[in-house]
Amino acid sequence: WYWQKEKREPYVKFMEANYPPGFSYEDFGPLFTAEFFDPNQWADILKVSGAKYVVLTSKHHEGFTLWGSKYSWNWNAVDVGPKRDLVAELATSVRNRTDLHFGLYHSLFEWFNPFFLEDATNVFKTRKFPTSKSLPELYEIVTKYQPEIIWSDGSGNAPDTYWNSTGFLAWLYNDSPVRDTVVTNDRWGVGSVCTHGGFYTCSDRYNPGHLLPHKWENCMTIDKRSWGYRRNAQLDDYLTIEDLVKQLVETVSCGGNLLMNIGPTHDGRIAVIFEERLRQMGAWLKVNGEAIYGTKPWRAQNDTVTPEVWYTFSPKEGKVNAIFLNWPVSGILDLGEPRAKLGETQVKLIGYEELLKWVALGEKGIAIALPQLTPKQLPCQWGWTLQLTDIN
Repeated sequence: WYWQKEKREPYVKFMEANYPPGFSYEDFGPLFTAEFFDPNQWADILKVSGAKYVVLTSKHHEGFTLWGSKYSWNWNAVDVGPKRDLVAELATSVRNRTDLHFGLYHSLFEWFNPFFLEDATNVFKTRKFPTSKSLPELYEIVTKYQPEIIWSDGSGNAPDTYWNSTGFLAWLYNDSPVRDTVVTNDRWGVGSVCTHGGFYTCSDRYNPGHLLPHKWENCMTIDKRSWGYRRNAQLDDYLTIEDLVKQLVETVSCGGNLLMNIGPTHDGRIAVIFEERLRQMGAWLKVNGEAIYGTKPWRAQNDTVTPEVWYTFSPKEGKVNAIFLNWPVSGILDLGEPRAKLGETQVKLIGYEELLKWVALGEKGIAIALPQLTPKQLPCQWGWTLQLTDIN
């Protein structure tokens, strides 16, 4: 897009300097080789990350499908490049080796498809592209791979009527093989974002910092600058595990899910830095998962007295979880929100056996004495959870 459509100078110059004259985007097809793609290894990394669902980009805005689509002749991973059905392979490994729900991202529009460009010129009064390409592909991936999440994207500035989104969704929820399990997002045409959908995505890297009345998802990237893999990325360009835990905690306390993006390489690897972040996230969730999984937002999302404290509520156990990202130097954590009850309220640090001592701070608020632990004794390194029971 930057190179061919917007003709941004750095991109044009890079292509001229590093590729043969007349090199086209299509010439990248055979260079996408995936020779190191091991779906079992991917599934194992995903499992250990603590994730509950995974979404694979089955087709982005340039139209190349990662499955052998009947509607994308000679521009798919089975005919060109890897010569493998990457969607099928990953779906099989995820289902055989993990409990993750398998989802697929699919771009409605395609930047340079002649049918789409023709429809756009006709102000979407004609519907050549959705009827011959986009919709058949959607029916194809649902029937073939039975994804439990359809992550739609890319309206191309066309309304949902052009895409016949309601027609497809009616089939998906009533007659498709995944009708009883599937969930969808909100990107189904102009005007539908943040308004219609099983869960809202609102915008990329969406993290409102306050409670939303509808289920939502923060879809963001570990590489701050890209959704793909960048060979020239610097260490500073990647979010640290501290950054990621903070994103997760803020998102969940405000009623959202976190969808953390990684860009695999052309040869099919999850780069080591991404694997490390996923494994770190899994290590954190192994300790603090009960403050994340199956929780609901509490009446307060973050604390009024101490910054970087976020709340979740575990309805089954009736516990309030206070996740704090900074360990106080004094060893005393003041919380302004909970109303404690003398002789009833109990405070526990997840991953530490003994109950903690606390005092009430008047009508509202509680001061908690944290245990004196060496770095080795800490339950985890990047944020800790206090569980409060019998709180008003």
